[in-house]
Amino acid sequence: MTQILAGVTWRRVIITFVINTAVVALAKLGGIENPFPDLLISGQVVGFSIMFGVSAAGNLRLRRISRPVAQLIAVALASVVGTVLVVLVKGRSIFETFTAWEGISRFTITAMLGIIFGGLITAFLIFRERDARARAAMLQVESEKNLLARRVAEAQLALMQAQVEPHFLFNTLANVRYLVENEPANALRMLDHLIEYLKAALPQMRESASTLGKETEFLRAYLNIQQIRMGDRLRFEFRIPDALLARPFPPAMAITLVENAIRHGLEPCCECSDVTVSAAVESGQLRLTVADTGVGMKAETGGGIGLINLRTRLGEMYGDAGKLIVENNTPSGVRATIEIPDPGDAR
Repeated sequence: MTQILAGVTWRRVIITFVINTAVVALAKLGGIENPFPDLLISGQVVGFSIMFGVSAAGNLRLRRISRPVAQLIAVALASVVGTVLVVLVKGRSIFETFTAWEGISRFTITAMLGIIFGGLITAFLIFRERDARARAAMLQVESEKNLLARRVAEAQLALMQAQVEPHFLFNTLANVRYLVENEPANALRMLDHLIEYLKAALPQMRESASTLGKETEFLRAYLNIQQIRMGDRLRFEFRIPDALLARPFPPAMAITLVENAIRHGLEPCCECSDVTVSAAVESGQLRLTVADTGVGMKAETGGGIGLINLRTRLGEMYGDAGKLIVENNTPSGVRATIEIPDPGDAR
């Protein structure tokens, strides 16, 4: 019994009482001659009978009849049962009610009013519930889609972190081998920087979060190795305030900008080039910029796989608030900026 009437709350009781009173008032205004208190008793008894009937029908598990159809059938049955209860509540005889034309007429009018108004209200509630269920289903699908996108992004990050540029490591080891034979001092320096690079890179394989300070250590070790390899062709500088080093920052993003600056901006040049890594907070946004003085923008600049993946990750993590801005540098080269909402100090 408790399960059948589940959902009957005080709120629904109050709403039903108000609706019943409103229906009685409309019936009185429509020209029914019965006294208002008499109509009010009839309306409340029939109305609450419909409420309990619809609630019971909604909680039943019927195989051949859908829930909305069962509820509408319940309206008709509850209206008839409620009208019988009205007769009993008012102390009238059921036998006399159905043997006199006046009694049959009054019974029919009361039952029909219950069926009409109860059916309209129930149909409205059914459609509203169906709409709410549809919206809930859409929100559930959207939530699952966002969860899937986040998991895909995490998997992509794990893949990027696991790769750690194998060709870069192999090239570095090949350079070390060459330097051991020809420049032992530089070979030792490169090995030291490679150890620093791996110390900064390996923890990222196990973590999904980082800080601007950790990313700076990673970039510095990478650039030190490249500087030994490229010699005087590469100079680099970091302009990152100490106050920003504890800021949370997505891992394995900044290295993409530095790699692009070296590979596409500096290596094609024959002259000395600079790489400057800077960070600042402006208008509530944390901005990390990698600027080079290399060959400058080409048609494919900003369209490489690395930058496309970076833009995708920024969109998945921060929506429209995460941006990758690639533009010309002055007097030459490219400025690439990662912009995310300022997360504040992580300490």
